[in-house]
Amino acid sequence: MSQCSNAGQNKMSCNCTYEPCSRKGNCCACLRYHLDMNQLPACAFPDDVECSYDRTFRRFAQLYSR
Repeated sequence: MSQCSNAGQNKMSCNCTYEPCSRKGNCCACLRYHLDMNQLPACAFPDDVECSYDRTFRRFAQLYSR
């Protein structure tokens, strides 16, 4: 995985609670990983939903289709 020149700044706003994640701060790698898994990254969800690790498109649509 390539290094991100903005990793330090990105980590400050990253709400991912998965501690062993190697992609924190590397938004490009994170987005690529989650899209490959048919998910969205943590930053697409509010904190109370992100901590459930349900990062599916369906959950995203439930949150924002009101």
